[in-house]
Amino acid sequence: MSGHSKWHNIQKTKGAADAKRANAFTKIAREMIVAVKEGGSGEPSNNSRLAAVITKAKAANMPNDNIKRTIEKALGAGAGDNYESITYEGYGPKGIAVIVETMTDNRNRTASEVRHYFDKYGGNLGQSGSVAWMFDKKGVIVIDSESGKLDEDTVIEDALDAGADDCEADGGGFVIYTAPEGFQAVAAFLEGKGYKFISAEVEMVPQNYISLDGEDDVKNMTKMLDMFEDNDDVQNVWHNWDN
Repeated sequence: MSGHSKWHNIQKTKGAADAKRANAFTKIAREMIVAVKEGGSGEPSNNSRLAAVITKAKAANMPNDNIKRTIEKALGAGAGDNYESITYEGYGPKGIAVIVETMTDNRNRTASEVRHYFDKYGGNLGQSGSVAWMFDKKGVIVIDSESGKLDEDTVIEDALDAGADDCEADGGGFVIYTAPEGFQAVAAFLEGKGYKFISAEVEMVPQNYISLDGEDDVKNMTKMLDMFEDNDDVQNVWHNWDN
């Protein structure tokens, strides 16, 4: 999309992601707990939000035992009661659009930290709606090509049969796009076909991407994203930097 290679970005960041897997699992677990509480059920068949989080967890290689324990914890009294979801929007260096999705038990702390990261690295926190219009909400499933063993025509046909809106071969993998409400059905269909997911979740997909040429801008944007990723309250960060 717009010359952007999601697979390329995943490959470049995979080493860092592997090193922070425990942190990723913690964030997914928190999202799962809130999904159970807000959805009123620990059964994914009766809780679409939980089903989507479980799909995300499996794509991140979160062990089934961890998933089961997290759901059991969520069903216990008081678990996750104090968390609320808050989304922040702003700009990075050179006007890079950034959306920060958080889940926090202290909105003052989180707001202060998010603002600090924007300010410190050449950006600024904006108002609600200031950059969201530059993104489309879509289900995004990235499939491993298994070292070229998968046939492109077969993958595309299966994706479209599953109800996907689009499927692209992307430099060593396949990226499948769905409507948000159709994400879970498509993911379940493809999982049933035996496909291995690199990632799978509903994302904010940029309509266009911006490149950074200046060394300082690249350094500041990288540091800003690292700070967001390391923050326990931050669940997801979406941006239109073509890195």
